[in-house]
Amino acid sequence: MAIIFGTAETVAAFLSFVFLFLFLWPWCWSRITNSILIDWPVFGMIPELLYNLSRVHDFLTFLLQQSRGTFFFKGPWFSGMDFLLVGDPMNVHHILSKNFANYPKGPEFKQIFEPLGDGIFNSDFDNWSIQRRIFHCILLKNNKFELAVDITLKQKILQSLLPIMENVSQVDIQDVFQRFTFDNICQLVLGFDPNSLSIEFPQIPYQQAFDDMGETFIYRHAVPGSIWKAQKWLQIGKEKKFKQAWKIFDEFLEQCLTRKREQLSQNCRDQIEGEGFDLLTYFLAEDDDFEATAAKIGIQTKSNKFLRDMAFNLFLAGRDTIGASLIWLFWLVGTHPSVEKKILEEIKENLGEKTNEKRRVFSTEEVRKLVYLHAVICEVLRLYPSVPFEHKVSIEEDILPSGHNVPKNMRILFSFYSMGRMEEIWGKDCLEFKPERWISERGRIKHVPSYKFVAFNAGPRSCLGKELAFIQMKTIVSFVIWNYSLQVVENQSVSPSVSLLLYMKKGLKVRVFKRFAP
Repeated sequence: MAIIFGTAETVAAFLSFVFLFLFLWPWCWSRITNSILIDWPVFGMIPELLYNLSRVHDFLTFLLQQSRGTFFFKGPWFSGMDFLLVGDPMNVHHILSKNFANYPKGPEFKQIFEPLGDGIFNSDFDNWSIQRRIFHCILLKNNKFELAVDITLKQKILQSLLPIMENVSQVDIQDVFQRFTFDNICQLVLGFDPNSLSIEFPQIPYQQAFDDMGETFIYRHAVPGSIWKAQKWLQIGKEKKFKQAWKIFDEFLEQCLTRKREQLSQNCRDQIEGEGFDLLTYFLAEDDDFEATAAKIGIQTKSNKFLRDMAFNLFLAGRDTIGASLIWLFWLVGTHPSVEKKILEEIKENLGEKTNEKRRVFSTEEVRKLVYLHAVICEVLRLYPSVPFEHKVSIEEDILPSGHNVPKNMRILFSFYSMGRMEEIWGKDCLEFKPERWISERGRIKHVPSYKFVAFNAGPRSCLGKELAFIQMKTIVSFVIWNYSLQVVENQSVSPSVSLLLYMKKGLKVRVFKRFAP
């Protein structure tokens, strides 16, 4: 009897499977033939996204290439994971500029990036507008800050980067520049140098905590909100590690704030002059025109809450964006000897006899003359933008220039990485590393609209630190390339990491050779 009953169960299960297959196959087949991805029942298109997650940047590029720059992604039923993938420049221009007010970051963005608090990257509307004005004043109009950036960068190059380059024969250059930019942004924002870049390569807990949080940000994008929120509540998986990392980094910021207040209470006025200047000092010690204006919408610019959020946001902007760009630059230059040769020739031609000085850091005014190096950086950022994604949400229904309908509360995902690889924007040689595409017949840098070259975002939220980033990168790169030859170690895997900042998955090992005899 048991055998007969078991057989009956098996037959019933088989017939049920056949019924479901025959019932669903026409539905699935219509989606196979009419869509780039299969829109499965219940699961939507998420199976293929998860399957390609390890190469997500190239996967999204494929989707945009096949869909003429705009693709509607269907997530699992009731998950809230539907989004519009955008790479068409006209649609980018419409969303980020022309109809900017309809596309804020939105509350979901703020939940995913909750450690950013109410900082500028997490804010919308009046809160964002006030902070934008504050940082515009500091980054573009404050001579003390400009001087501090110059002094801090040169000191870090000579005191930390130079000893490393002089004493290693082979090194992971990604690790070097992650440490370098971490120390540099710490000094500029907090007035404290953790010296993570030293010959011992010490383990700095709060530096590692900052990196660990970045891994969770991309995880929260890839899974339904209900899943990561449940993990957060239960304190399991990535969310447990995330909470621990957040606590470590917040304790570090709190210590820096306390130390800075104590220093300023002792009338250390030299803190606000020259190399002693940093952003914490600026907000705590100087009277500025924005304090009263910010207070009207609840922003207390001298509170620990504001200073903590400000510091965290500037860490994200000033550390990883430059660090990630430098890695890809030295890989591309290292695998294109003709480009390295042209950079060296330009330095010699523009800086004349001064180039005979060994181990020299070129000044801001000197690196401004390096047009070809500027073009190299632009080309690196075209192919490997530090921030490969951008996230928005629609407030009201809209119609894009391409004709696509945007429903209310629709998530918008821009793939800046993909846009640098689109033939419609850059031509048939879009996959080639070709700095010359940026130089006009008159020998100047060509202007490319920000909605096509989106490495620094576009519209009202375009990066305020763009020019500062170029100066810093040109200073670092000119120092390294003039004094050293970095040869990429053979047979290592080079691919983008699956993260919100475009580092390499496994770092980049290089051999270091001195150009000048000791």
